[in-house]
Parts: sequence; C-alpha cells; structure tokens
Amino acid sequence: MDELTAHYNKFNEDKRLTRRHGQVEYITTMKYIHEVLQQLTETGRKASEISILDIGAGTGRYCIPLSEEGYQVSAIEYVKYNLGILKQKKSQVQAFQGDARKLKRFEDDGFDVSLLFGPMYHLYTPEDKLQALLEAKRVTKPGGYILVAYLMNEYGVLTYGFKEQNAIECLSDGRLDEEFHCHSSQKDLYDYVRLEDIESLREQAGLHRVKIISADGPADYMRRELNAMSEELFQKFIEYHLKTCEREELLGAGAHTLDILKK
Repeated sequence: MDELTAHYNKFNEDKRLTRRHGQVEYITTMKYIHEVLQQLTETGRKASEISILDIGAGTGRYCIPLSEEGYQVSAIEYVKYNLGILKQKKSQVQAFQGDARKLKRFEDDGFDVSLLFGPMYHLYTPEDKLQALLEAKRVTKPGGYILVAYLMNEYGVLTYGFKEQNAIECLSDGRLDEEFHCHSSQKDLYDYVRLEDIESLREQAGLHRVKIISADGPADYMRRELNAMSEELFQKFIEYHLKTCEREELLGAGAHTLDILKK
C-alpha cells in the first residue's frame, strides 16, 4: 500500500468539506463550477447534454451533487477506498479507478468540463503536474473548461512550518529552500505551490485563463473563530469571502487556489 492510499484509508474528506472552514471552500468552488456551467447552458443546451469529468473525485463531494442536478458526470479516483465510498452512495456518477496522469479510458475531446481538484495536491514534480493537466486538456472539448485546485505554499509554511514549529527542520532537510519555497516528496503526502508555479503550468499546457480565485481565503487559518461564530455571522463571512476571493492581493494566501481555464 502506498502512502497516499494509506492516508486516505484513514482521512475523511467528506467530513472535512462539511466543517465550517471546508464549507467555505466547497461553497466557493461550487459557485464557480456553476458559473462555468451557466456559460454552457446559455447556449441553449440542457444540463443532461453537458458532460463533466471529475478527476480525483474522492468520495464524490462534488461529482454527486452535479449528477443530481442532471449533468452527465463521470469520475476517476486513484484511492480504491474512496472509490468504494463513492459507489456506495448509489448515485448516477460513472466512477472508475485510475490515475490523473493516464486517462486512457477516455477519448480526446469528450467532456465539456473537467475538474482537477485532488491530484495537484499529491503530485510532487512539475512534470507529473503538467502531465495531469495535459491529460485533462486532452479529454476536454475545444472551448470547454478545466478547473484546477492547488494547495498553496505560504499556507504550508505558516501552518506546518511555523504554527506546528517544523520550519527549522524543513530548512535543514531541504523541504524548504532559502526562499521558503516548499519542495515535497511522496512521503510528505501533500505538495504546495506558488502563483508563479501555477502560471508556469498553465503556460506550458497552452490553456487560456478565465480567472483565478482563492477558494477558501483565510478560512483554514480561522477554524476556531469560524466554529465559534453564530450562524448569522458565519453567513456574513461567506458573503465577505465570495465578494473578495478574486482580489489579487488575496490570491496565494489561502490554503487552496482554484485556476479556471479554457481549452
């Protein structure tokens, strides 16, 4: 069993996205998925005529609700444990086990929208990340959209490096360089990037950027404060975040960034 499989055999991704800090990420991401889908339905197409591929679908947090809205949804998940949970939910999603870097099951130009959320967290080299992005591009129709989620460098440095007091060790063993840029390996489970890394991947893949957003802003740093808020105040925080998540000065500061691309 590899490290990633062992990790997700114990980690509850569904639960993460239902906690308040996770809700911020989920609500924001779904807003922008629907924004893209609206562009497609405005051409007169019905939801049932629009196809979505969720690459690294986890336990189905995104793909199942989209399927329930009437879209044609397929999913690929690397971890068999997660795939089993997804299938147990008895949705209409066509779900398969597979690797984001090798989507051999799918033909070229097959999907209107491709979601590439989990894989970029766990691919550790620029070459592997680019291969996953190129595969998403290959299976997406011309004019279709690719939404890519990344874990951000400064979030990793501030939380694991300083909040959890591992920065000196990471500087000594090379996981942080002198510029405080993260360099992960497979045993670290997660990889972190900066905006210039995201831009480099986009350029190499030859994709057009529609917009880039901070999917969760400060939410992950504010878990305790969010949990202590009244429901009314929490909804105001959501409102604040949705009005500010496209602001350039906030990009890269949150835990997750969402790059919205067009083929």
